[in-house]
Amino acid sequence: QVQLVESGGGLVQAGGSLRLSCAASGCTFSNYDMGWFRQAPGKEREFVAGISCSGSTYYANSVKGRFTISTDNAKNTVYLQMNSLKRDDTALYYCAKKGVGSWYEVRDFVSWGQGTQVTVSS
Repeated sequence: QVQLVESGGGLVQAGGSLRLSCAASGCTFSNYDMGWFRQAPGKEREFVAGISCSGSTYYANSVKGRFTISTDNAKNTVYLQMNSLKRDDTALYYCAKKGVGSWYEVRDFVSWGQGTQVTVSS
């Protein structure tokens, strides 16, 4: 059974940076496509970034150029480096393992972590 545990969230001022981590267990990490989603209060969960097992990366337009997704297969960990943070980036950030289907659809991700809160203040 796959377990995903996110960490690294916190409170940061606008313009600052954070790095989120997602440690995976119960699977051979390098065989899977992984993604980050976020959910702000009162809004639907949305795709943020994804990385395929071959290393291809995908980003939401709202974070392109500011966020970077990467993996460390030896540590079974996926990262999300977030720079130039904005108040609109405030949300609960989730790590997820992708199944078959679209990168951008919540329903196509089969395993989820509990989330880590990111709050950006002005």
